[in-house]
Amino acid sequence: MPDKRTYQDRKEALKKAVVKRRKKIKRLSIEYKGGKCQSCSYDRCDAALELHHIDPSTKSFGIGAKGYTRSWEKVRAELDKCILLCANCHREAEAGILQLSSESLIAKRGEFGETLFFSERAIPSQALQTPEEKV
Repeated sequence: MPDKRTYQDRKEALKKAVVKRRKKIKRLSIEYKGGKCQSCSYDRCDAALELHHIDPSTKSFGIGAKGYTRSWEKVRAELDKCILLCANCHREAEAGILQLSSESLIAKRGEFGETLFFSERAIPSQALQTPEEKV
């Protein structure tokens, strides 16, 4: 009878499975957040779309880092704290150049995947402040 299988025996297959899962979760995340940049409507390349935490202090984990190995429910809860931006708009938002509209900050996904917009009163005022204003 052969010895137990080891990680070394299955290393390549396991790596491929993780890559496949991460791509699937990214695709689901993009669809969940509307499928396009919430600032400029860019939607041509999924690799160029990124998630931006509206309030970094509420960030539980980085979705792009180790978030894709978590359950879809945990990822979705984290996605509700984010907006979808293209790479260019994300860099401008992080640099403070891009001012995000209140509509893009409060877009949520409904139970059936539809985009819902809530009034500005639904957002805590601290979520609309820039990092300098919070200090």
